[in-house]
Amino acid sequence: MQNTLLRGVIPLEPRQSATSAPLPSAELAQRQRQLAAAAEQLKAELIGMDDVIDRVIDAIRAWYVLPQLIQRPVIVCLWGLTGTGKTQLTRRLAQLLGFYDRFVEVQMDGFSHGAGYRSSTISGMLADSGIAEGAPGVLVLDEFQRFRTVNAKREEVKVERYQDVWTLLSDGRLPPALSALSNIERKLADAQYEAERAEDDGDGARAGKAPYRFHLDAWDAQELKRMLKLREPLGEIMQWPSSKVQSLYARFQQNSQSWDTDYSRLLIFVCGNLDEMYHETAQRVQDCDTDADIFHRLTRKLSLIDVKKALGERFKPEQIARLGNAHVIYPSFSKATYEQLIRKLCDGYVGHIAAQCGVRFSLGQDVLDELYANAVFPAQGTRPLFSSVHTILSANLVNAALWVLQHPAMLGLEQAFPIHLSPDKQHLLVRGHDARGHSHQALFAVTLELNRIKQRANADFRALLAVHEAGHGLVYSLLLGQAPQEMKINIASFEGGYNSFAGLKVTTRQNALDMVCVGLAGRAAEEQVFGASACTTGAEQDFKQATADAARFLRHHGFGQRLSRTDVTVEMDHHINTDVEPSNAAIEALLQAQYQRAHQLLGQHRAALVALVEGLMAQGMVSPQDMAQLLARHGISATHQGSAANAEDSLILEPFARHWQVFRDAA
Repeated sequence: MQNTLLRGVIPLEPRQSATSAPLPSAELAQRQRQLAAAAEQLKAELIGMDDVIDRVIDAIRAWYVLPQLIQRPVIVCLWGLTGTGKTQLTRRLAQLLGFYDRFVEVQMDGFSHGAGYRSSTISGMLADSGIAEGAPGVLVLDEFQRFRTVNAKREEVKVERYQDVWTLLSDGRLPPALSALSNIERKLADAQYEAERAEDDGDGARAGKAPYRFHLDAWDAQELKRMLKLREPLGEIMQWPSSKVQSLYARFQQNSQSWDTDYSRLLIFVCGNLDEMYHETAQRVQDCDTDADIFHRLTRKLSLIDVKKALGERFKPEQIARLGNAHVIYPSFSKATYEQLIRKLCDGYVGHIAAQCGVRFSLGQDVLDELYANAVFPAQGTRPLFSSVHTILSANLVNAALWVLQHPAMLGLEQAFPIHLSPDKQHLLVRGHDARGHSHQALFAVTLELNRIKQRANADFRALLAVHEAGHGLVYSLLLGQAPQEMKINIASFEGGYNSFAGLKVTTRQNALDMVCVGLAGRAAEEQVFGASACTTGAEQDFKQATADAARFLRHHGFGQRLSRTDVTVEMDHHINTDVEPSNAAIEALLQAQYQRAHQLLGQHRAALVALVEGLMAQGMVSPQDMAQLLARHGISATHQGSAANAEDSLILEPFARHWQVFRDAA
């Protein structure tokens, strides 16, 4: 990360009175320019977050450009998967806008800041910061999802720390923590008691002991200064006699209007990861096989409604209301963003080597591609990427630089030494030439762990996986008119292969039947190629899903002979239709019919099936583009246009609007 600071940043001053003069137009324009410059700097440093940055900048514009309008804290909530740059954005923004000395970050897990009083309340954390009362500042409440006040059973969770955060989020005014003054009050009581004892003894001394002397330590003095809003230095306050402290304390108790501490000009970032909102992706931490673009599309569909629903699983309604409606949702990174991040990281490593020893390297695209394949876990953001790239490159680049330096004949020729992956994908291959034109090369062992796991060395297992997945993929393409989003047999997340299909926004009767057929096509392909006796148990999950889909088709969607919904329950007071027996035979008949349909489709397009299996065995995957070309070569045309791989939303395969127009015109 660069350490660029915006020059001439105009600081925001403490609250002006209502009668103060408005800001000059030149100053307003300057603040607008500074905000725009901060946005551009953030976009240059935080790759793939342009939309998020624009939304954050828009949310804080009034707070920064027209601060006299701010009467309560500006709250911006940032929600995203781990490693997507939420906290990094807040820290860097505060730095760029000149708030690095008025910036407080609180880990809301309740344990990260120690066990003292001042670290267990938001007021204590703010008091220890550089943010003055009535002045603007930046507060980050990080890992906010861990601050839950409601458990999974909707029961209230007892939370002891940071309870004043809800008051702060409400109006920015914090009441005094009266419990913090109890120690001072106790010392005052001790002083008064000892003074009375001294008067009774006559000489102020008891049994040879020195007279009691009232004393405020540094912590007490600091608390007193904050609560009573004093201006005197701590050293002076610590020397005050008990009578003066008693007088100030009594005045404070009598004048309740001065109790509140004004933090209404704060910019508050609430950051966290709501797993309930990212339920389709957040739990797939081990998934290094699914295309990052699929995760990206799933998370881009999330909205304010999804945020509110997820928050409802962890917080009370009145608490959710205090977070406001400025919720910025981070999508997971796209493939292009990860590729850009990898290039930037590699440029940094290569540039560092060049700066330290004058040896310049040029990494080939094959190296960049393998870094992506072995470092990206889409549900975990950038952290695994950073560590993997470091592990793979750092030591090898140093060793490569030492190799170059040991061959002086290759130096001084203004050459960038190319680095590629060896054919066995187990070494980095570095090449160079000397003044005579002689070529030199060196190999440096590199461990690409995911590559090793993904390769299915057993020919029989590869053939089985390829046939099974080709059956699913081909029948899906024939019936839905779309190539699968992904079709792979070289994967590391689990033993097997998989197809990934685009979701259907609207499922028609025909679409439902088609998807049951697709689910049974893997087993049908096995039977056609290997014979009935060689079919494997790998279709168990397929049959489970197909049976569930067929049951819903008949029992829930009313697509069979019966319209009444049929459910299953063991609760005596559930007054629902539980007569499942009549539909069991219908479910079996439906599955048998769709299984035979899959057989027929695969038999009719045997050549396409063979080509698809060969492609999977050779490459380990077939892309949507390759699938479309394969279908075209075999004379198969799509009934529906468009690419599922590029779809921004779920598919609607039926032209409902056209049907309506025909019906309307006929009427």
